[in-house]
Amino acid sequence: MNHHITSKFAANIQDFDFDKMPKDVIIQARRILLDTLGVILKATSPEYSAGRILTELAKIEGGNPECTLIGRDFKTSCIQACLINGTMGYYCDNEPHHLGAILHPAAVCVPTSLAFAERGKKSGKDLLAALTLGIEVSCKVSYAINPQALYAKGLHPTSISCGFGAFASGSYLLGLNHQQIINGLGLVGNQASGLLAWASDQTENSRPFNPGIAARNGATAALLSDLGFGGPISIFDGKYNVFKAFSNGKERPEELFNQKWRIKELAIKLYSSCSFTHPGLDALLEIINENNLTSSDIEEIDLYYPQSGAQMIDNNELKSHCAQYIFAVAAVSGKVDIDDILKDRLEDPDIERLSKKMRVIGDVSLEKNYPDQYESIVKLKSKDGRTFSKYIDWPKGSQQRPLSYDELKEKFFRVTSNIISKDRAEDILAWVETADKQGDVEELCRLLRL
Repeated sequence: MNHHITSKFAANIQDFDFDKMPKDVIIQARRILLDTLGVILKATSPEYSAGRILTELAKIEGGNPECTLIGRDFKTSCIQACLINGTMGYYCDNEPHHLGAILHPAAVCVPTSLAFAERGKKSGKDLLAALTLGIEVSCKVSYAINPQALYAKGLHPTSISCGFGAFASGSYLLGLNHQQIINGLGLVGNQASGLLAWASDQTENSRPFNPGIAARNGATAALLSDLGFGGPISIFDGKYNVFKAFSNGKERPEELFNQKWRIKELAIKLYSSCSFTHPGLDALLEIINENNLTSSDIEEIDLYYPQSGAQMIDNNELKSHCAQYIFAVAAVSGKVDIDDILKDRLEDPDIERLSKKMRVIGDVSLEKNYPDQYESIVKLKSKDGRTFSKYIDWPKGSQQRPLSYDELKEKFFRVTSNIISKDRAEDILAWVETADKQGDVEELCRLLRL
C-alpha cells in the first residue's frame, strides 16, 4: 500500500526542532502564547457556564493529577486538561486565529502543548516549539483538506484539522519516532469529528467544545502511539483517506508541505465574535469615531461581505456569529466582548432597534481573495440623511495590520483583570517574555492555577 504522503509528512513532524525556528517565529510564538493564555483565563470566570460544568466533570471523572486546569486550583489527567483547556481556548472567541485556513489553532495547540510540557517536565523552549509545530500542522492540514469543502459539508475546520496539530504538539514533547507518528496521524483521522451544528446552541457551550474535542483527540492519539497502539498508516493517501472523506475532490495535498510559517499569519482578535465580522467592525467603528456619531444617530447599517461566507454571519442563530446582533452591540458600546455574546444585549432598546436595521449583503466583487482575506465594506446611513462608506481590506490585529506589542499587552491585562491580580498578570507576562530561557514550565503552570 502506498503511503508516501503520510510518511513524508510524519518525517517533517519528527524533524521539527526549536533551533529551526527563525527569530521572528519565536517572537510570534511568545505572543500567541500570551494572548491565548489571557483569553483562557478570562473564559474561566465562574460567571460562564461551560467552564463550571467542565470543571465539575473533571472532578467527577478524577484521573491522574498531572496537568493544570487553567484558572482552577487543581490538576487533572492530561486528556481531561486538553479537553477542558482547549474548550476554554475558544469560549471567548477572542483568541488568535488563521484567516485563510479558517481555523482557531492556538485554542487547541497552546493548551495541548502546555499539558504535555507539564506532564513531561519540559522547558520553555520545548513549549514554544510544540505549540508552533501544532499550529503549523493544523494550518497545513486545513489548507490541504480545503476548509471551504469542510464548511460545505457542515463540518468545523478547527475540530477536524486541529486534531492533527494537537497530536503533533504531543508527539514532539513525547519524542515519538517515525512509525509512531504515522500511527498517531491515522488515529487522529479515525477520531476526526465536529459539526457546525453548534450554531443552534444558544448557550454557546458546544461551539468551543469543538476545539476541546480536537485537543482531546490529538492528545489521545499521541498517548496511545507512545504506548505502541497501532493506527491507519496511510491517512493522507490510503483507500480511506481524509481527503476522500472530507474534500469533495477539492483537496490540495501539496499544502502539507508548504514552507510558509503559518504561525506568522495568525491574527490577534480585538472582538469576541466570529472573525468574519472583524473587518466590518473596524469599518463601522471608524465611521462612528471619525464622524462623531452615536448609536442614536444611526438609521441603518449595511455590511457587504464575500458572498461565499456571508451566510455564516447573516442572521445566524448564535449571537457570536450573527452580524446583525454584533454590529448593533458595537455601534452602541464601541466594543464586543464575551459578556456581549453570553448575555442578551437586546434588552437595550437601541441595540434591538439597530439589529433590525442591519443587513448582510453577499458581494461577488469581494470574492477574489476569500477566504484568505475577508474584505468588507460598511455603508451607514444616519437619521439626518447623511451616508458614509468605508472599505477595510484586513482587520486590525492581522499580519497586514498588526497590533503593537503594547496593544497586545494591554489586551492581556484587560481580559484577565477580573480573574487575576495585576501582579500575577505581570508575573505571567514576565515568564512568557523569557519562555525560551525557562528550564521548565512548572512556574507558569503554578501561576495559571488559581
